[in-house]
Amino acid sequence: MKENLLPIGKMAQMNNLTVATLRLYDEMGLLHPRYVDPDTGYRYYDIEQNARLDMIVYMKELGMSLNEIADVLRREDLTLIESILISKNEQIHQQIRDLHARHDAVERAIASIERYRKSPTKGTFALEFIDRRYILGIPCTENFYEKGLRSFEHSLLELRCALAEQKIPQIHSFSTGTSIDEDDYIQGRFLPKEVFAFLDYRTAGSRRDAKVVESGMFACVYLDDFDDEVKYACDLRNFCAQQDWQISGDYICEVLTEFNIFDHDRRSMYLRLQVPVKFK
Repeated sequence: MKENLLPIGKMAQMNNLTVATLRLYDEMGLLHPRYVDPDTGYRYYDIEQNARLDMIVYMKELGMSLNEIADVLRREDLTLIESILISKNEQIHQQIRDLHARHDAVERAIASIERYRKSPTKGTFALEFIDRRYILGIPCTENFYEKGLRSFEHSLLELRCALAEQKIPQIHSFSTGTSIDEDDYIQGRFLPKEVFAFLDYRTAGSRRDAKVVESGMFACVYLDDFDDEVKYACDLRNFCAQQDWQISGDYICEVLTEFNIFDHDRRSMYLRLQVPVKFK
């Protein structure tokens, strides 16, 4: 019976596998040895069984688990293979989307830190062109300008819960902003309109509820303390009036980055206050 058969060690070496792997395949019913010595229990394989091994390896490379492969080989159902591969295909696409989102977030974080290092001193006004951005948010349920940072934390929690319910990757919840309606801001009424997350264009493109912040010229001022926002937002509005710039959209407070490694008790936020402007 053992003539022209390969001992398990040789079979494993020939296929770049371990002996333990072949034993596992035997136990799971994936590949039984052609002959088992009744005295020693030693396993022997036929070289023609390499075709079965190749199929197992191929299915593994397609992302199928050993249990799924065992089920497919046992049932010999081509339709089952197709349905499993369709499911695996969608999983791979989702992983690609998640990696793209993570990659975009990393690039945003690098850009934010670089902007922080090269930014003007606190309170310096600037006129900047800002490219198109995409946001997804919820209405603010309380006025954190009156109630303070704790209220703002509640708004962030509500946003993160809303994003989680909509299957938005959590990494987007670390790039946030808030807005005030254009008329309210011009009239000096600090009533938060929305709290939102900035989305990468891939994620935004797949969602009908994502909003666009159009590109354009923005009057901006930078600061590093949440408690100073109202003061500098008023100064920004007055600066626009002095320059004879016309405010042409909602006010936005953008959290460029956070450095909570320096302060464990509260958020150390680096903010860019901004309003779109037109020139008379």
